Amino acid sequence: MAEDRQSPADRPTVARTGRNGEIWEFRGPLLLLLSIIVLGTVGYVLIEHWSPLDALFMTVTTVTTVGYQEVHPLDRAGELFTIVLIFFGVGGALYTLSAFVRVLLETNWPELRRRQQMERALAGLHGHIIIAGYGRVGRRVAAVLHREGQPLVVVDQRPNVVAEAEADGHLGIVGDAANDEVLRRAGIERAQGLISVVSSDAENVYVVLSAHDLCPGLQIVARASNEDAAKKLEKAGATHVISPYRIAGERMAMLAVRPSAVEMAETLMRAGPERLILEEVTVEPESGLVGQSVEELRHQLPNGPAVAALRHDGSLITSPADSYVIQAYDHIVLVGTPEALKAINTLT
Repeated sequence: MAEDRQSPADRPTVARTGRNGEIWEFRGPLLLLLSIIVLGTVGYVLIEHWSPLDALFMTVTTVTTVGYQEVHPLDRAGELFTIVLIFFGVGGALYTLSAFVRVLLETNWPELRRRQQMERALAGLHGHIIIAGYGRVGRRVAAVLHREGQPLVVVDQRPNVVAEAEADGHLGIVGDAANDEVLRRAGIERAQGLISVVSSDAENVYVVLSAHDLCPGLQIVARASNEDAAKKLEKAGATHVISPYRIAGERMAMLAVRPSAVEMAETLMRAGPERLILEEVTVEPESGLVGQSVEELRHQLPNGPAVAALRHDGSLITSPADSYVIQAYDHIVLVGTPEALKAINTLT
């Protein structure tokens, strides 16, 4: 189940920074003009012993060819300096003006505005999911997260693919997800997790390594095509490794022998107004659930969701005992309708 392969032409070597290229290139001509004005001002101060304001005024009127008379009479050295300033200053001013006009004509202002809006949206994200790769699997992952109301950012090296992600209503970044700068721009320090489904196992390993290095505690889910790749991804720092082939095979086998059980499990994983769903709640240290037993929690939710499992210190406890005392950073798995699950929010 490989993703769409990327041709070398589709892979930019530098991540997009959010600046408009034409505007950024205008800094060269502008710095040249400012340098000429500074040198001209300093020259009149040293040669003619004028005040800085008079020297600046004379320089600006000379460079811009306004044509005012001299601020003060010039001596021979001042006249020679003015001739040199006219040649270099007028040329620099014309060069800067032509560059400015080119920027006005070539800049895609709607695209620039869209990029700025995207950068502001990225800066405001918290608790989001970063999806590395927007192929067939990445698209499905994004669709499910979007359905669940989970904010997300798509990172892909192909500009046309990122444009498709944005057309689907997602935030997108063009760049290599294995690049630290790209991951920081995607807000990895503020992210809830990262899902790596890029085109090959090797690339997935690099993405996981980079993400784990930047945020060791981050939830990282990666796709593997075989068991050997799964082991490498786990060593690289992946929290969970998924093999689509293995899952597909297990699901097909279970559908053949236990179809009702499989359908029930799938029902629990799909949100709907009348369906039972699974929900996971993380117990924060300041939560009112800390110190309560499972039995006390059930009494507080008589008509609400049922406690199906608990994850404590990385281990999953199915059907937890009533005497179990809930601790900070436990993960409670609940079963109930979407409406009933809202009751847990009043306790956390």
